[in-house]
Amino acid sequence: MVFFETLSDFIAQGGPVVSVILLLALALWTLVAERYLFFRWIYPELRRQWLAHWRQRHDKRSWYAQRIREALISQARQRLEKTLPLIKALVSLNPLLGLLGTVTGMIHMFDAMAVFGTGNPRAMATHISHATLPTLAGMTIAIAGLYFSQRLEQRVEAETRQLSDSLHFD
Repeated sequence: MVFFETLSDFIAQGGPVVSVILLLALALWTLVAERYLFFRWIYPELRRQWLAHWRQRHDKRSWYAQRIREALISQARQRLEKTLPLIKALVSLNPLLGLLGTVTGMIHMFDAMAVFGTGNPRAMATHISHATLPTLAGMTIAIAGLYFSQRLEQRVEAETRQLSDSLHFD
């Protein structure tokens, strides 16, 4: 319960852009989890099917057989990379939204300064603190997302290479 209260306080202090950042973060982590679950449970069966399809072929040396091999590898790569572009886009979008939130927060601060004057440094510090929260949120999510994005990309490359090596010529 304390977690949700802290989260709602953070959202209230950071402004509406923080809500958007957190929704995008939820989408990002859902896609990352989906990819890991895909690699864990779905991909091994697909890999077995592709290998079985290749092993059933009698001709593995002809030009036509090579095109089939390339098609199997291409199909595997497409399935492995399915949501990676969207994950990368969400990772890139989070810091930009954070900066947007900071800019809008600074605009609100300048509006408050225009109305109430600059005589209260504590109020200015509070506004600046609230204005930087979206950048903090966006950068934190982007850094963690970048790590997992890179890990997934490396996994795609390794699995594609391994499948390519397994579909050997006779």
